[in-house]
Amino acid sequence: MIQTETPPPAELDRDLALTPLDGPDEAVRRFSGHLPGGWSVGGGINGGFLLAMIGSAVRDTVPDRPHPVAVAATYVGASTEGPAEVTTRVVRRGTLTTVAAELAQDGAPRITALATFSDLAGLTDEVGTTAVAPVLPPPEECVRTSDAPPDFLRTAPLVERFEMRLTPRSVGWAVGQPSGTGLLEGWFRLPDREPDPLMLLLACDAMPPVTFDLGRPGWAPTVQLTTHVRAVPAPGWLRLRQSTSNVAGGFFEEDCEIWDSAGRLVAQSRQLARVPR
Repeated sequence: MIQTETPPPAELDRDLALTPLDGPDEAVRRFSGHLPGGWSVGGGINGGFLLAMIGSAVRDTVPDRPHPVAVAATYVGASTEGPAEVTTRVVRRGTLTTVAAELAQDGAPRITALATFSDLAGLTDEVGTTAVAPVLPPPEECVRTSDAPPDFLRTAPLVERFEMRLTPRSVGWAVGQPSGTGLLEGWFRLPDREPDPLMLLLACDAMPPVTFDLGRPGWAPTVQLTTHVRAVPAPGWLRLRQSTSNVAGGFFEEDCEIWDSAGRLVAQSRQLARVPR
């Protein structure tokens, strides 16, 4: 018999790995994990990665409902490289199961979230989308974020964790010529992993802040992020469109659409963040 070696886990799955601190029958579950510095940007760990870690804990809590449908998270404080603990509590079980979750470091909460999980394979086949998928140049004609200047990469090492290609129109800010329309578009994928619903939680916060396109670069700390996952994505590149229509009072909203390789709108999110200083 020929034995084949099990391939190593993808980087994202390895970095999201959690260790249960109690039994599966406990009313409140606790998990320990580690936040890698490679997923940081500016002053903290990327909000999408943190959302995916919470999603991983919820999935382990309710394995019969493996897919996120809606996750609403409030970011209480910045998370940094190092140990973290995620606590989950099932609020209601059913076809749609709701779980309250909290990610903490050093005993202090960093994110509090309410997540609804289900099995997306059981959804109906009905699709009535009026939104239009972004028409992008092919990936090879777009700009790699990993080719950014060394100073930018040092402050945002997360861009080296994935492949992102921004459209030429979306990178004017990099040469001091932002379009001023508040719109970024591009391609996204992980080099060693096909997309799945959990990965969509990461992708919704993977692009540079849309304020870059308004001539306001810099770290934009997330205040609140809500993501709706609409379907299991097809393999291949994801298309991302990110926009804002209101910058006021030191905050801005950021809407993101994620389209899969089959042309389906598979996730939507809205984020409230602080305007970069």
